[in-house]
Amino acid sequence: MNLRDLQLLEMRPVIDSARVSENMSLDEQFQNQTLRPITKLQEDLVLEVFRNYVHKHKNTFYELSPEKRLEYIENAITRDVKFRNSLKGIIIGQFSLEEYKKYIQNSSALNKRMMNIVKQNLQSRIQLLEYEMAY
Repeated sequence: MNLRDLQLLEMRPVIDSARVSENMSLDEQFQNQTLRPITKLQEDLVLEVFRNYVHKHKNTFYELSPEKRLEYIENAITRDVKFRNSLKGIIIGQFSLEEYKKYIQNSSALNKRMMNIVKQNLQSRIQLLEYEMAY
């Protein structure tokens, strides 16, 4: 393992609830070993990227009801290909070389897992997306 990979792995937070066992699918193991810690590490950046996304889309997010805001987050991630690809890059850029090799074997399914984690994270931190907190 090269120095970059060691440093990336060392930086990641430990998530006690993200357990890995032999009876899990390889995708679920990858999700808990790699995706969840990276998403946790990058959560502040992802939040700021989403704030910028809202700003570039004329701040309409701030005029919505709480329920509609949750939908807005989901739609931004599922329907806006450029935004989704940007989010994927934020996560994938933190992979070790070995993790990347595992990722490309089943990238489609892992992308779904990745975007679900990001969506859930943004939705659970929605209180940090108030207009006053963004500016």
